[in-house]
Amino acid sequence: MNITTDVVLDADYLLNRLAELGQVGDDLSEGGRTRIALTNADKAGRDLLCQWMQALGLVVRIDQIGNVIGLLPIASGSINEPLMMGSHIDTVRHAGALDGCYGVVAGLAVIKAYRDAGCLPERPIAVVAFTNEEGVRYQPDMMGSLVYAGGLSVEDALATKGTDGSRLGDELARIGYDGAVKPGQIQPAEYLELHIEQGPILEAEQLQIGVVENLQGISWQKITISGQANHAGTTPMYMRHDAGWVAASIHVFLNRLATESDGRTLATIGSLTLEPNLINVIPRKAILTVDLRDPDELRLQAAEHALKAFLQEIAQTAGVVVETEQLVRFNPVKFDDSLANQIEATTEALGFTYRRMTSGAGHDAQMMARLAPSAMIFVPSKGGVSHNPREHTDAQDLINGANVLLSVVTQRVGAHALIQP
Repeated sequence: MNITTDVVLDADYLLNRLAELGQVGDDLSEGGRTRIALTNADKAGRDLLCQWMQALGLVVRIDQIGNVIGLLPIASGSINEPLMMGSHIDTVRHAGALDGCYGVVAGLAVIKAYRDAGCLPERPIAVVAFTNEEGVRYQPDMMGSLVYAGGLSVEDALATKGTDGSRLGDELARIGYDGAVKPGQIQPAEYLELHIEQGPILEAEQLQIGVVENLQGISWQKITISGQANHAGTTPMYMRHDAGWVAASIHVFLNRLATESDGRTLATIGSLTLEPNLINVIPRKAILTVDLRDPDELRLQAAEHALKAFLQEIAQTAGVVVETEQLVRFNPVKFDDSLANQIEATTEALGFTYRRMTSGAGHDAQMMARLAPSAMIFVPSKGGVSHNPREHTDAQDLINGANVLLSVVTQRVGAHALIQP
């Protein structure tokens, strides 16, 4: 395979921009930062990103959901059907500096490589930072890319109420990022997302690159169990309607379900509240969330059906009422074979060790795959830690991933049209 050498990554640009963006929203929590979507800190990050895009001479577009897109036209000035790279810059609370930001900054580094070489691509290139990927303040997560791909209307997204009671559209206008461009109007020819793994596999296997070929399906539910409060010392076990016991039984059931799938199905109860939450009172109510994931749609459906049957059975056994609410449901995504194969071939040609892998976390790429051929590249995460100030990837691994991205881009869009004075 021929790897283009005329366009060279500026590693210092990549690392310095990541460090600079990492200071926005600094919350002094062990080096963490908090840039929740559409807060003042998010605005500051967006402002900085737009400055960087303008400094590279990009055409900057803001769409109606606030997605920020920087475009490098071809010699004719066309920005149609670009190769799009990107991710997001909003964070969870007390976050690391790399999740999402790495993919956006690496995209800018690719464009800077073209500028430094005095070249233009033969097809347009774009870098995008999607709105509200994390879904901390407004649900669902990956909202900007979901709207972009047509999976959620602009009107419904703008009307979304946040955890703080705010309306998304009002906050988008308040920070000045309520753009006029219709989401998806800039139709990408393909989409590439470079990301830290956020898991332990690459580091554990001492590999440099992950070629992401698919992404797990996700099913989130909220389960409400209504029982009867009573005295913990005077009510016999066989006469109880214990919402807490039912919640614990669900947890045990899900653990067994996941274990018996040989690790293919993942099940998590991430949130659990009891009422009245007193040491000597049988709980009258339990509210919990269930996160089911599997890269195979049929297995994910089977897990959902098994949980539903168990809930019906235990409600009758315990004499409680069980109600469920679907919060999120995303099908598994298989990324484009051609792009994944090219990432693998490029990684091998550059001499990096790698493996094919599944993404356990959700990413904007899973939404963009509805719209255009898409794929992802992973680099190792130290200790598998993410969504945490201790999130870390060695500088050389960050550079390696960006070089894979740059090489794939130059192979797909060329780098031979010199900018005329």
